Amino acid sequence: MKRSTLIIIISLVVAFIGIGIFVSMRNSEEKEKQNAAIEEYDLYSIIEGDENNGGIGDHIKGTVEGVEPEVYIYEYADYQCPGCATTNPWINEVLESFNGKAAIVYRSFLLSYHQNGRAAASAAEAAGLQDYWKEYANLLFANQSEWEYLSGAGRKEKFVEYFKTVSGGAGDETQFVKDMSSSEVSAKVSFDCALGKRIAVSATPAFYMDGEEIKWVDDESAATKSGFISYFKKLIEKKLGEKTETARAE
Repeated sequence: MKRSTLIIIISLVVAFIGIGIFVSMRNSEEKEKQNAAIEEYDLYSIIEGDENNGGIGDHIKGTVEGVEPEVYIYEYADYQCPGCATTNPWINEVLESFNGKAAIVYRSFLLSYHQNGRAAASAAEAAGLQDYWKEYANLLFANQSEWEYLSGAGRKEKFVEYFKTVSGGAGDETQFVKDMSSSEVSAKVSFDCALGKRIAVSATPAFYMDGEEIKWVDDESAATKSGFISYFKKLIEKKLGEKTETARAE
């Protein structure tokens, strides 16, 4: 090998190593900056869109026009989590029974072993930018087995198909595809995960209320649909009763 060629190769290797170190340091600095920013948020209040979450605020379900929710439950979930797919329709049924007085604030929390968790969360966020988040999230959970092991073009095709379904063909498909891979959507998903890490979420679905985790998994009866619904209804009814008593006392 000629000396000049060897020098060029060595120079390129050194350059690539330098770039790698620079990118690693930059990512580390950005992560530290994000973690510092996360500390400023009240995790048990609704977070609006800002520079840290890509301008995309919390998603809320269970609201009814003209009714202000009195109880908020914060849920951390992964769209590819089987348990989340199971409990999603159950929690929807619970919320329907309170006619707007109780609501769920949904945040993504990705589990590392779910290969399509981030892709699904990104698709849901992209749909949300066109006001179809709730419908899209429900469809993802209901059809989890259809997309959980897809990749590449097949996954994209399926997610676009779902968007057409929830929007009735009226949504902007081109914008949806663009938003799925946008920096804003990526920031939102990462932001939600960072919130969950701050309170040490370790499994999904995880529910919190008034700053405390709802330990429904410790109640064996809550493992069934009827038991889960009964458990959460009683919990919410109790909280509503406490708020009524507090209001009377004031």
